[in-house]
Amino acid sequence: VQLQASGGGLVQAGGSLTLSCAASERRFSYFAMGWFRQPPGKEREFLAAITWSGGSTNYAHSVEGRFAISRDNGKNTVHLQMNSLKPEDTAVYYCAARRSLGFPERPTSEDFGSWGQGTLVTVSS
Repeated sequence: VQLQASGGGLVQAGGSLTLSCAASERRFSYFAMGWFRQPPGKEREFLAAITWSGGSTNYAHSVEGRFAISRDNGKNTVHLQMNSLKPEDTAVYYCAARRSLGFPERPTSEDFGSWGQGTLVTVSS
């Protein structure tokens, strides 16, 4: 499945931003989806995941309560709503697809087989 992430940009601390990811796969609903990020000079980290139906989600502790993942299977898209952004949220954000209806309890990069190209989010202080 091919993924195209968009929606990144520059935002002030405390602001909000919504990232979107469009998938080329017709059977999009067969995939669990996730969002990851890679801050400058650091490794890629898990942020959020959502099951095929959207009925279950999982978040990293660092973003739980501030970020929300959602999906629209009719439009083959997944979104990441980001609120109360902090300078430490500055990173390249990636969407990812997992050929499975669900995801592990603690998802990692290795659990997802398809990746988008990344979109840069910069949070100024």
